[in-house]
Amino acid sequence: MTQLYYTGGSKGRKVDFGLLLSYLFLVLYGWLNIYSAVYSDEHSFILDFSQRYGLQFAWVVLSVIVAIFLLYIINPRSLPPLTPLMYMVMLVMLAAVIFVGKEVNGSKSWFFIGSFGLQPAEFSKITTALLLSYVMSKYGFSLSNRKDAIRSALVVIAPIMLILLEKETGSALVYLGLILVFYMEGLSGWFIIFGLGIIAIFVATIAGSPLLSVICTLAAGCLIRFVATRKTSWFLSAIAVIVLMGFIPRLAQIPALEFLKIFKPEIWAIILFIPHSVLWLRDLILRKDFRGGGYLFLSVMLGIIMVFSVNFIFDKVLQPHQKARIENLMGITEDLRGIGYNVHQSKIAIGSGGFLGKGFLNGTQTKYNFVPEQSTDFIFCTVGEEWGFLGCIVLLGVYIFMIIRIILLASKNHDAFSRIYGYCVASIFLMHVVINIGMTIGLLPVIGIPLPFLSYGGSSMMSFTILLFIFIRLDMERRNKNAPVA
Repeated sequence: MTQLYYTGGSKGRKVDFGLLLSYLFLVLYGWLNIYSAVYSDEHSFILDFSQRYGLQFAWVVLSVIVAIFLLYIINPRSLPPLTPLMYMVMLVMLAAVIFVGKEVNGSKSWFFIGSFGLQPAEFSKITTALLLSYVMSKYGFSLSNRKDAIRSALVVIAPIMLILLEKETGSALVYLGLILVFYMEGLSGWFIIFGLGIIAIFVATIAGSPLLSVICTLAAGCLIRFVATRKTSWFLSAIAVIVLMGFIPRLAQIPALEFLKIFKPEIWAIILFIPHSVLWLRDLILRKDFRGGGYLFLSVMLGIIMVFSVNFIFDKVLQPHQKARIENLMGITEDLRGIGYNVHQSKIAIGSGGFLGKGFLNGTQTKYNFVPEQSTDFIFCTVGEEWGFLGCIVLLGVYIFMIIRIILLASKNHDAFSRIYGYCVASIFLMHVVINIGMTIGLLPVIGIPLPFLSYGGSSMMSFTILLFIFIRLDMERRNKNAPVA
């Protein structure tokens, strides 16, 4: 039977003070900024528990207690065997909240007992990271084995699907960062390139046109194939055809070529490329290079299918507010008083801070509530306005230090479970930081996820603390094993 609690001595047990100090800085810095974001003269006491900053302090204290419990009470050897059960319990909670949860800001992802709220999506990141580490650390596991790859992928896909059903798209996107864990454990970098290509196709189709996306997809495929085969004549003829594709709309305006209007320009582009596709397939069959060239050909075909699926996804899958945010981000529409109001005011607040900021409690955008959700998803606005460029750089520096430190410590661990879990933690933190700060400065659409340890909220504070301190505890175990015997 697995021993859940630690009963050994504390001699030689070392905590990584770099991560510990980073954590303490972020939670205290976040608490001060929450205080500033919702400050009022009527409630000036920073420990006023009727206000968000008072409640956040309570969450910070509770999180520190949980952190100490994880460091000095829980037996880390008990975690791997318990992860399947914890994962299944969390899946049940993710499913249950769809039916009995309370809808908040358009997503049905919260359980409420009185005034206390719990968001399972935040805690599911912990169980997903633990189970993924458990599955991938089993003896003989290899991503080149199809069954192992599918099993580990399903661990990530299951919570994503349930969270999407809750209409909590932001939380679901965070899980995509776990592709970096697969990459660190041997997955080919081509899968990441393929994923980035899908994003590029989506953006090009929405902001540009399907024809542009088809041309870019075929050109990328031809370039990669040329690098692999070095067939100059094939490459030059393919490029000539691709260049011709760009003139299809203009050619259709010539009276003698009006028949081109029968099909859309992107359909003609595919028709023009059919001879090269036949040659491509012939080379694949003759060279029997189905793993290399075959995957490339399949990727190009999937890319083309994606081009024709974008409008359906955009119109039928995305929520109206999500479509509006994407259109506003890409400059297709401009609504500074509606859907684009938050980001517009956010950029004003951050830009007005200058190099050194306006000073603590002196932010005008903050004081007059120009930016909604400024203590939660848009907490970075307060940092930019009151602490300036220098404060933002310090904050980003701490995040970068924490993420890199986790990766370095994880890579030193010979225990596969601890190593993979560390990569999961780093990936989740990285996605949260990039997405949250990206949306506040207008580089990414607003999808509503917290900034780790800074944004107001008990669920996010507790989940990030547990996520981090499980890793610190596992790292302590590594240090104990490597410590010299007195």
